[in-house]
Amino acid sequence: MALRLPLVVILGATGSGKTKLSLELAQKFKGEIISADSMQVYKGLDIITAKATKEEQNVAPHHLIDILEPHETFTVVQYRNSALKIIENLINKNKLPIIVGGTNYYIESLLWKILIEEPGDHVKALPSRHIDHELSSEELHKKLQLLDPAMARRLHPNNKRKILRSLEVLQQKGKPHSQILNEQQGAKGGSATGGPLRFANALILKLECEQETLNERLNNRVDKMMEQGLLQELANFHKLYNENRIKNSEIPDYTKGVFQSIGFKEFHSYLTMSEEEKNSENGQLSLQKCIEDLKLVTRRYARKQNKWTRNRFLGRRDREVPPMYGLDVTNLDKWEENVTKPAIEIIQSFINQSECKYQPLPVEPVATSVPNSEDDTNFCDICERIFVGSLQWREHLRSNRHKKMIERRNRLLKEELKK
Repeated sequence: MALRLPLVVILGATGSGKTKLSLELAQKFKGEIISADSMQVYKGLDIITAKATKEEQNVAPHHLIDILEPHETFTVVQYRNSALKIIENLINKNKLPIIVGGTNYYIESLLWKILIEEPGDHVKALPSRHIDHELSSEELHKKLQLLDPAMARRLHPNNKRKILRSLEVLQQKGKPHSQILNEQQGAKGGSATGGPLRFANALILKLECEQETLNERLNNRVDKMMEQGLLQELANFHKLYNENRIKNSEIPDYTKGVFQSIGFKEFHSYLTMSEEEKNSENGQLSLQKCIEDLKLVTRRYARKQNKWTRNRFLGRRDREVPPMYGLDVTNLDKWEENVTKPAIEIIQSFINQSECKYQPLPVEPVATSVPNSEDDTNFCDICERIFVGSLQWREHLRSNRHKKMIERRNRLLKEELKK
């Protein structure tokens, strides 16, 4: 897909200022913003998911926010297909598309050709291969071993969702999932992580912040959320969607839809208290713990996002990556100088096809002493656990848990020999 305008992607840890920069760029270039956040597609929980406010959304058009009910499922393929239509429409109107993320795999699905199409109504599944979704993950894994042994080696036997997906791909496409992935990787521009780049004229703006400063910013952000009414937002949502489940002794499922949002399960213990319990000393202590837990998981999530960017964008020489420009957001007093102006100049140089004085970040492969094979599956007969990938396996063999299990087994053997 050839672009007359660049596709701009803004990456950065949560709380780094992606929304602020996206609004500035949308105003400057008459662009529109496409959210790449898997939680912001759902209606509700506006505070905890850090959606752009209504006032901010009035500054520039926003897409893929508040489009689903909380209980609905939304796959990455559905996201990609929706976002690509919007991007194409904006380009045709000569409007700058600005992707703001967000969710790592959403962004990868747009930048690279790495996903397999889900079937439409016109696609007929192969009748010779029936998939029984009621089978256990172990039974499904055995079925996958027979039909696509290469893919079975990549997947943990307990990962039912991915196993089912591989079986469905085989059913829909008539050839093994592993073969399709190998074809993507072997295509011109492909790599070990998947297919080639989708856009020839994309650029990435990476917001960078010193970790200590970011941690403080995130803690303050949670406090501000509380002031904005986070607790009431969670309580209302809990009452609307989870209360009946609890009354019927059903366990709230925090693995689906918007319920996966950071913050919802952290406040579960407090939300399930009676009003009397909430107002008690123990209730207030529980609330404070919930707030601290939210701060902790938010800081962890920010580190995880930064690690993903380093590994997936800057840590692989074999992968075609759009030029990524680092923008330092540590000092908010220098935002205009360090963030806004450089971002505008970088984008303008792409539009004008002129030389840019700012250089992209260098690709620096992550050093590993021993290569990893993601296709290796290892079973530890001592701990009775399965590990996918040689790195996982080596880490397990060095772990204290494994060593303790060996000590325990040796102790039991000695006791048995004494009998």
